[in-house]
Amino acid sequence: MAIRLKVNGTIQDVDVEPDAPLLWVLRDELGLTGTKFGCGIAACGACTVHVNGKAVRSCGVSVESVANREITTIEGLGAKALNPVQQAWIEHQVPQCGYCQSGMIMAVSAFLATNPNPTEEQLDGAITNICRCGTYARIRDAVHSLSTAKQAKGAS
Repeated sequence: MAIRLKVNGTIQDVDVEPDAPLLWVLRDELGLTGTKFGCGIAACGACTVHVNGKAVRSCGVSVESVANREITTIEGLGAKALNPVQQAWIEHQVPQCGYCQSGMIMAVSAFLATNPNPTEEQLDGAITNICRCGTYARIRDAVHSLSTAKQAKGAS
């Protein structure tokens, strides 16, 4: 069955079962391997992508449920220029092994789009992705460097 997807701004028709997990369609059918398989039960967040701007764990979402919606993967997030979250990750040397980082970046960028100046509690409640290397302190530093309050202080 052909399902129409809009991935990173490009319309793609994929011939897959409607209940196929979006993760595997992105990786196996479309060759977008930046989205990682972590746990397969939507718990770790390594597979996070954006669907209509919201962070979604693609291993737990059927491809049929996201047909004709805007899907953005890590490849599309910084396709023209680095996204500010990607730049902050570089500046704060966030990754160690890097395996979870595409999902973490996707989760953080969606979160900051709706909450540009989060408190520690909001950040802890919203970003539940797991980093096996434990780079949470650097992630937190990178997120806070992007907050509107810090940017305003730096501009004055």
